[in-house]
Amino acid sequence: MKRLLAVIKVKGIQFIITTSFTLVTVLVMLFVGVMLYGKFAQTAEQNAYLHTQQILEQVKYNLDSYLNGMTQIFELVDDKIRRSKGLTADKLSEQLETIVETRKDIVSIAVFTRDGTLLSTTPSKVLRRNTRLTEQSWFQKAIEDPTNLSISLPHIQNLFKGEYTWVVSMSREILLHGPDGEIPAVLLVDVNFKEIDDLCQSVGLGKKGYVYIIDLVGNIVYHPQQQLIYAGLKNENRSLPLKHSYGSYVEETQDETRLITIKTIDQLGWKIIGVSYMDEIVTTKNEISRFIFWLLIFVIVIVLFVLHYLSAKISRPIKLLEQSMEKVEQGDFSESEPIRGSHEVEQLSLRFHLMVAKVRELMHQIIREQEAKRKSELEVLQAQINPHFLYNTLNSVVRMVGNGKNEDVITTITSLSKLFRISLSRGKNIITVREELEHARHYLIIQKMRYKQKFEYEIVVEDEDEVLNCLTLKLLLQPIVENAIYHGIEHLADPGRIRIFVALIDDKVLLQVSDNGLGMSPDVLAQVKAGFYKSEEGSGVGIQNVQERIRLTFGEEYGLEIASEQEEGTVVRVWIPRQVAEERDRL
Repeated sequence: MKRLLAVIKVKGIQFIITTSFTLVTVLVMLFVGVMLYGKFAQTAEQNAYLHTQQILEQVKYNLDSYLNGMTQIFELVDDKIRRSKGLTADKLSEQLETIVETRKDIVSIAVFTRDGTLLSTTPSKVLRRNTRLTEQSWFQKAIEDPTNLSISLPHIQNLFKGEYTWVVSMSREILLHGPDGEIPAVLLVDVNFKEIDDLCQSVGLGKKGYVYIIDLVGNIVYHPQQQLIYAGLKNENRSLPLKHSYGSYVEETQDETRLITIKTIDQLGWKIIGVSYMDEIVTTKNEISRFIFWLLIFVIVIVLFVLHYLSAKISRPIKLLEQSMEKVEQGDFSESEPIRGSHEVEQLSLRFHLMVAKVRELMHQIIREQEAKRKSELEVLQAQINPHFLYNTLNSVVRMVGNGKNEDVITTITSLSKLFRISLSRGKNIITVREELEHARHYLIIQKMRYKQKFEYEIVVEDEDEVLNCLTLKLLLQPIVENAIYHGIEHLADPGRIRIFVALIDDKVLLQVSDNGLGMSPDVLAQVKAGFYKSEEGSGVGIQNVQERIRLTFGEEYGLEIASEQEEGTVVRVWIPRQVAEERDRL
């Protein structure tokens, strides 16, 4: 009966998990699908608008550049003629022929009198009869507005025999130098319209979209289906472009909806109109909706399958995990096999067992740390008197006696005795900062004698009344000063400098030793910080030993900070808590 109830309970949990996850998943996927469709559809429409505007802006820029170039050519021709003594001058003819030859899009350059008489043409051509030249729009505009450059609509140029070129005529009234003074005339420069046509034909707006150009009054300057329009087989609604100079507008007709984008060429007032078909944009939106729909269906089916599998894998391992937790609550930290099941349950079980193992390891670590602390204290006591240092010091004393330096002998032996007295400290491991600085000072005196004044030292204390009575571990500074001498200053060509600085900062005691020695490379500095670097010289009380003693005594937030740069020197900062002498018995 109990087994049956357990099975029913597991099945019930499995059904609840599957149903809950399925409902949440379906709702989330529907929400995400709707949001994605709205965002993608809006982005597709905005991109279509932006793409059309960018294309028209490029067309506008190209036409502006081309017309500016042709305007400059016209001004150049005008300047050449005005500077010339006459239209028949050989130099002027050569200059105009050069301009025509270098610009293949220039069909002809001609000068007419105000009554229509041809004065000059480049290249040389024969004027046709009955051209009604004075009645043509480009001629009349040049006469009516002599100060402004006139640019005509595209038309067939039939002025000269043998040529029927589709051109844009640029004209303006000019003044010629004559025997009786200046004579008014009309300068005509015909530009091949094919260049403008090529600029516009290369533009495409989707599969059906196109670009066309009209002038200020709605006359068509360019249209890809211009022949059909002239034949009356196609009509282009120009009312909307005539009302606006810039922007994008939607035009709805009985058959279709179009996006009309308008740009204006400021120089001429011509309007560039881009026509895009909204059904192409809608097609893109439909493709996005179909893709998202089938993606949602696929994801929901996969999720349902995965949820059914996971719910079966989760329900039973969860109960086993609960039993493991109950054992830990009762104080049983023995190792057990990780629970097998779904990925999530396995990860939870693994983390739980790691936590238990960590707790077990921390319990053992506390024991090891206490043992290490006691062992470290023993090592410090054993390393307080370094035979090698004592041997070198006594050797130096012998040499000083032999050289008759009795005062130096007295100073050295006095400092050595005080050094040993502070080192022993009646077996105490905690001394005052005053005593620690005194120990370091005597050590520096002895080493300065040994190295024949190779370095100078300085001890600076801020807030002496407070700092000097603070408590510290014994033999913190001497190993650091020793390293500064042996590894930093001993090999210097110039005199060295060691500075000990002590201060109270944020309720902490800072003991800083800095030197101007050789410094350390980044690799050696990294090894020193990690505790891997071992030196064969020195007292045996190394930097790592100092670091461990500080952290075992005062905690992980205290210890050493080392900064070094080659050829610049090394700075070692020792941080310990502020504790006054009255608290000696608490440590």
